[in-house]
Amino acid sequence: MTRVATATSSTIAAEAAAQVADDGGNAVDCAIAAALVAMNTEPGVCALAGGAFVTIWPAESDPLTIDGNVAVPGYAGTDKPLQEIAVDMEYGGGVRTLVGAPSVAVPGALAALELAATRYGEIAWSQIVKPAIDCARSGFPLSTASHYYLEYSGQSIFGRSADGHRALHDSADTLRTAGERIIVPHLADTLDEIARTGSESFYRGEIAAAIANHVQAAGGRLCRDDLSRYTAIPRPCLRSTLADWHIASNPPPAVGGTMLSALISGFRDSTAGRWDEQSLLKIIRLQRSALGYRRNKLDRSDDIEAACNEFLALLDDLAIPGSWQSASTVHTSAVDSAGNACAITASAGYGSGEMPAGTGLWLNNCLGELELNRRGFDAGPPGRRLPSNMTPGAARRKDSVLAFGSPGADRITTALQQFLVNFMYRGMPLRDAVDAPRVHVEVGEENDRLAAEPSLDLPSQSMPVTRYPGLNMYFGGVGAALYSATEGFDIAADPRRAGGTSIAGR
Repeated sequence: MTRVATATSSTIAAEAAAQVADDGGNAVDCAIAAALVAMNTEPGVCALAGGAFVTIWPAESDPLTIDGNVAVPGYAGTDKPLQEIAVDMEYGGGVRTLVGAPSVAVPGALAALELAATRYGEIAWSQIVKPAIDCARSGFPLSTASHYYLEYSGQSIFGRSADGHRALHDSADTLRTAGERIIVPHLADTLDEIARTGSESFYRGEIAAAIANHVQAAGGRLCRDDLSRYTAIPRPCLRSTLADWHIASNPPPAVGGTMLSALISGFRDSTAGRWDEQSLLKIIRLQRSALGYRRNKLDRSDDIEAACNEFLALLDDLAIPGSWQSASTVHTSAVDSAGNACAITASAGYGSGEMPAGTGLWLNNCLGELELNRRGFDAGPPGRRLPSNMTPGAARRKDSVLAFGSPGADRITTALQQFLVNFMYRGMPLRDAVDAPRVHVEVGEENDRLAAEPSLDLPSQSMPVTRYPGLNMYFGGVGAALYSATEGFDIAADPRRAGGTSIAGR
């Protein structure tokens, strides 16, 4: 009998994981089922036609990350100029993003999920997708996080497609309220096709044709050749240690795992759980130096993978050189009683607002996500993976296995830094390690600022401080699932973001 514990983005996603566990699924099956529900039921926050990373640590083999991140389109070879459609929103204290068809990158999430299920799952793909189909067909409640974002973007971005606008607005053209049931036209039929054919229709069949034809007609570069050539890439995980835990996370060319390794490097040779002002100061200094290095070096590099490896070499010598917005990501962590761990983080950027007619699929705007893709539409040769903060991870010690991750843009890695230090270095219980107040260094072009949650006794340091009145989704939304052969399961979903947990199986 295999039982599975899952921490994910919503109650309905957790219920999907429980259903799949009861059907005989393992941690990988349950994580995928929950991720599919989350991606298709949190409009604005995420979408299936985006990117994802899947980190898996099987019980009997080495960990790996399946890279399903978005890629640069353009295999059609056109040099037509792309029109920038900029949207300025008050969301997050002010953000500018590029939307419309030119902002759409090649989506890779579905390819990564299918490959993970094929290699490591235990039940049929159609069973894994079924909960997402059921949610799409019967409708799902508009989440608080989605509603908050859509208050800023519902018209300017998600009003760009007729089906999408109709799903989110009532007959008076008013955004539906949080908790109100949403039915996205055609989405259930599209998911049903994906359940029957896997990713084939999405990348090479009728769905691919609908996506490519829509983007091309609306002035973008994504073409059928871009979709048919896309493959998810399994990569050996980036490995690090903290106390007596062995940690596996997302390797280059994604930068998330590299940043996490940097952010825990100052604690990796420590085994004691002593916590004092100097420990918090160390967290702040590691954030400031690592995030500054990323902004000044990694984000501007022509070769992200080489730049990440250079940074990791500096870590080996312990020689690191010295706006309020919620996450456009969802995360799921799952572990099972056989000792398998799976963590999935997915993103579609701020959303392009484009929905090809008859598909129910919102397309990503990852080429226009300016804080991540600093190169804009000319982001490199076709097929190149775009930069990403996503950092799904797994860890082991003795008889225990942990899956972890977080949404939250550049707060993903700082949230995970503090969770891992709290849990592994300080020895806090899993729930307390997730709930504990956090800090985040906001690295600016000229000046840096420290954001902090309440009740933290901050050490003396040089940055100005923004104090938040309570725990806030700005600081991420860690989801963690733990299994110990001697103590059983433990799960925690971050109180900063509405989440869901489940323990089920047979």
